[in-house]
Amino acid sequence: MLIPGRCHCGNIHFELLWTPEPTQIPARACGCSFCLKHGGVWTACATGALKVRVRDPAAVSRYAFGTKTAEFHVCAVCGVVPLVTSEIEGRLYAVVSINAMEGLDPARLARGTADFDGEGVGDRLARRQRNWIADVEFVPAANG
Repeated sequence: MLIPGRCHCGNIHFELLWTPEPTQIPARACGCSFCLKHGGVWTACATGALKVRVRDPAAVSRYAFGTKTAEFHVCAVCGVVPLVTSEIEGRLYAVVSINAMEGLDPARLARGTADFDGEGVGDRLARRQRNWIADVEFVPAANG
């Protein structure tokens, strides 16, 4: 299943290839202070592939806090955060915002919460390696 998504203005665009076809898509509302402030709800398919296109890279802010092991990609034009990345052992991993997804039937979402307070950095990175999208590619944006 190919799931498109984007920030509000379309500067940051992604396509998540979810394989195998899901019956339900986990949607985890993160309890960290940043996600609580902007309503971050994330999903990932560890066996999937993510392609990200950025029309204007200069209009993307990357925000890292706390352990500084993850970067929130914030569109500086519209303020939406469509994805988070984490580089672990030279490989890029990602989660995407379900709020940035387009054309997805809300009935497919299995909503829940996540709280990682007290999780050590090593455990956090190992969890991301297991659960986050491991096939992440930033590709040039199409002209126009």
